[in-house]
Amino acid sequence: MVKLIDEFRRGWQGTSPPSIATSIAFAAACLLLATLVRWGLAQVRPDIFFTPYFPAVFFAAAFGGLRIGVFTALVGGMLGIAVNFGETHLDRARFVLLVLYWAVSALTIWGVEHYRSLLIEQRRISKRLIEEEHYRKLVVDELQHRLKNKLSTVHAVLHQVLHDQPQVWARIDPRLRSLASTDDLIAKVDNSGCDIRDLLISELGPYGHVRFTLNGDRLFLPAKLAVTMSLMFHELATNASKYGAFSSPRGLLQVSWTVSDGRLIITWDETEGPIIDKVSPPGFGTKLLKSALLAFDGKTEISYLRTGVHCIMQCRLPKV
Repeated sequence: MVKLIDEFRRGWQGTSPPSIATSIAFAAACLLLATLVRWGLAQVRPDIFFTPYFPAVFFAAAFGGLRIGVFTALVGGMLGIAVNFGETHLDRARFVLLVLYWAVSALTIWGVEHYRSLLIEQRRISKRLIEEEHYRKLVVDELQHRLKNKLSTVHAVLHQVLHDQPQVWARIDPRLRSLASTDDLIAKVDNSGCDIRDLLISELGPYGHVRFTLNGDRLFLPAKLAVTMSLMFHELATNASKYGAFSSPRGLLQVSWTVSDGRLIITWDETEGPIIDKVSPPGFGTKLLKSALLAFDGKTEISYLRTGVHCIMQCRLPKV
C-alpha cells in the first residue's frame, strides 16, 4: 500500500511515470466519478451526456500521459453514448456532441502534454543546475582551503624570516591576521562579500562591545571592497588601541555610514581619548588609508581633533 501511494505521489508530481496498471486504475476511477456526477446532474438535466467527462480526461492525461488521456476520452465518449439516465433517447444531436467532446478532449490532452513536456524540461534543467552548483561549491571550498593554507604558509615564512626584527613583524602580523579573518567572514556568504556591520564587529569586537557604537542600515559590501575596508578598519582600530579612544578607559568610538547617489560615506569618530598634541609623520598605515579607496573612486580625510581622530571615508559603491 505504501509503495502504491508513493508511486501515485511521484506520478502526480511528474518525477517518474506511473505504471500502466496504476494509470488505468486512476483513469477508471476518474471515469467512475464522472459517471456518478453525470447521474447526479441527470436529476436536473438529463441531456448532459459528456460534460462531466472533461475533468476526467484532464486529470487522467495529467497523471498517466498521452495514451491514458486518449483512453479516458474514448471510454468517456462511449459511456456518454451507451449509458442513459432519465428518459433520454439516442439521436443525431448526441453524435454531434460526441464529436465536439472528442475535439475538446483532444485540445485538452494536447495542452496537458505540452505542459508536461515543459515541466520535464524544467526539471531536467533544474537538476543540471543543482549538480553544477554542487560542483562549484566543492571547487570553491577546495580553493578557499588552499588559499587559507597558502596564507598560513606565508605567515609562517615571514615570521621565520623576520624573527630577528620584531618591530617589522609586529606591523605585518596583525594585518595578515586581519586579512585571514575577513576571508573567513566573506567565505561564510559564498565568497560574494559581507555586511559592513559584521565586518566592523569582527574588527572592533576584541576591544569590547561597550566601547563602540555602529549607526547605519544593513549594507552588503562586495568582496573586493570588503577586503579593502577590513584593512582600513584594522588600521584605524590599531591606532585607536595604541594612541586613540581604545587606549583610554573612557574612550569611545562611533562609526556611522550612509549611502547617497551610489556613494558610500563612512564616518569614524573617536571621543574621550588622549589629547593629541603632536602628529607624527605619515607611516605605512596612514598611506594605506589615503590610497586604499582610489580604486573605488574614493578618498579618505583624516582629522586629528583634540577629542580624537575623525576620519571620513567615501567611495563609489560597486553594483552587486
